[in-house]
Amino acid sequence: MKIDYVELPSTDFAAMKAFYGAAFEWTFEDWGSDYVAFSNSGLEGGFRPVNEPPPRGGTMVILYADDLDVAEKSVTEAGGAITEHHEFPGGRRFHFTDPSGNELAVWTKF
Repeated sequence: MKIDYVELPSTDFAAMKAFYGAAFEWTFEDWGSDYVAFSNSGLEGGFRPVNEPPPRGGTMVILYADDLDVAEKSVTEAGGAITEHHEFPGGRRFHFTDPSGNELAVWTKF
């Protein structure tokens, strides 16, 4: 089996759509008032409503970018908070939190 869909917890659908649309050009479809699907992200997914931000340190979604510096600039300009930077054999990445407190990462090859 393979991963087919990803859901991110959201405390604010409007803020999440504004952030991911600006940072990564994702597109959205509202399914009533309790769910937002996203696409143009490499793997389709959605935002599900929660009352509180999720704790950091759980499962991490990692995005790929050809130009990590451009991706980091897009994330910060859209309002994301950079939390970590890492270099490893063959590449590097940064972690960020989105408007609902989800921690994700973006990586690139050397």
